Amino acid sequence: MTARISTVSTPNGPFTIIERDGAVIASGWTAEPSELTGQIHPTLRGGTPVQVAELGTITKAVRSYYDGDLAAIETVPVHQLSGPFRSRAWDVLRTVQPGQPVTYSEYAKLAGNAGAVRAAAGACAKNAAALFVPCHRVIRTDGSLGGFRWGLPVKTSLLEHEKANR
Repeated sequence: MTARISTVSTPNGPFTIIERDGAVIASGWTAEPSELTGQIHPTLRGGTPVQVAELGTITKAVRSYYDGDLAAIETVPVHQLSGPFRSRAWDVLRTVQPGQPVTYSEYAKLAGNAGAVRAAAGACAKNAAALFVPCHRVIRTDGSLGGFRWGLPVKTSLLEHEKANR
């Protein structure tokens, strides 16, 4: 099936989603789909994506999240491919509760290898499905934010939104 692309207006700016077969394969705070496609595993690409106005429950989940229903994004299917540790790490990210960020060390431990802090950070960096796989919920041990592909102002805003609506 051909991938579909939709962009939603959010308080953090345009949020573009690429979906295939009902699952998010890439998303992020940009109006340019080309900024997302490099993160998609090559076997999930293929064909030219079609721009659409809405993605049904996926678009609704983004709006609901920003309206304060933080759990809305949890039910959206995501499809990403990688090795065993990174795949597990992405699954684990979906269990980190809104408003309760974890450190990179805690995240590595949750993903099954307490010594794999750099690999855990790498999983965040390679996460194609921002928001739905909430890598913004991982911070440094000293409490500082660390990095975020979509910028620290977006990460700060998301963490504050989740803390306020927890």
